[in-house]
Amino acid sequence: MAESLKTFAPDFTNWSCPLPLVGYPTIVMGHGGGGKLGNELVEHLFLPAFRNPELENLGDAAVLDLGGKLAMSTDSFVVQPLFFPGGSIGELAVNGTVNDLAVSGAEPRFLSASFILEEGFPLAQLAAIVEAMAQAAKTAGVKIVTGDTKVVERGHGDGCYINTAGIGLLRPGISVGPQRAQPGDAILVSGTIGDHGMAIMSVREGLEFESQIRSDCAALNGIIADVLAAAGTAVHTMRDPTRGGLASTLNEIAQASGVGVEIGEPSLPVRPEVQSACELLGLDPVYVANEGKAVFFVAPEAADSILQILRAHPLGRDAARIGRVTAEHKHMLVARTAMGANRVIPTQIGEQLPRIC
Repeated sequence: MAESLKTFAPDFTNWSCPLPLVGYPTIVMGHGGGGKLGNELVEHLFLPAFRNPELENLGDAAVLDLGGKLAMSTDSFVVQPLFFPGGSIGELAVNGTVNDLAVSGAEPRFLSASFILEEGFPLAQLAAIVEAMAQAAKTAGVKIVTGDTKVVERGHGDGCYINTAGIGLLRPGISVGPQRAQPGDAILVSGTIGDHGMAIMSVREGLEFESQIRSDCAALNGIIADVLAAAGTAVHTMRDPTRGGLASTLNEIAQASGVGVEIGEPSLPVRPEVQSACELLGLDPVYVANEGKAVFFVAPEAADSILQILRAHPLGRDAARIGRVTAEHKHMLVARTAMGANRVIPTQIGEQLPRIC
């Protein structure tokens, strides 16, 4: 009987990895960090395997034509700790997918929610997470309409992981995407950067400051709707700079559009306590994750009016104009320092802060 049993796993001995970056025969934490390693997985493994016209855009959501224009997005959340100042994995799961749909020019409507739970996880904590999700969905004006639950053996998970997927209706006449940035565009950010990542790290590292660092976790569909209603086609590109922070997002747009991106470091809105935490930990705020901020690439003549709209919204009070798009140094992000020098800000290989969302 034992001899008749067979192993059903494929033979990997002669399989060659298609990824060009050598030295990583196994998955490392950096593959999930929104940097070069993660981009290589997409470009050289997932995209060739799943290639189709809807996937080619590689934005925050796929655009689908089902007799009407829809956007679809999905995301998984593995943050540790599960609860942190300003939110929990529950709010992140809802707001993260809502924001991916919103920056794609869609009006978010429906979400799915799937849970992977570890045996022994306290039901009281799960109830608190679910309640947070329900409240976040209500605030964002979306419905959670389907889902799934799986349980893994004790010691084979990390408490609770959540996957959400969402669909929304694309707004008529709006066309935004990472390939649409144009030389001359003004670059706006809806508020201070690095808040979420430093809120997570302050808990992990036991850091205490005069003012508590709180996550900026929030649904952006309301503030984005205000901008699109007023500015419409003047908005060329929108993204929410989550994993990898502002720097990774701006680099992705520069590469997708074939343009150069210039920002002024003194113009970047950073809270003093976040700046202090970054300096203490040796981190650069431009690489630190956000979960309630949007970046806008807009026609220069509309920049001032859009900035006023952002600042009139509760989530945009600290909005700032941080840079511009140029035809020079294509595919690169360059920052002008306070001393007047220029420095290139590359996409990181992995991530500074793992398990941030």
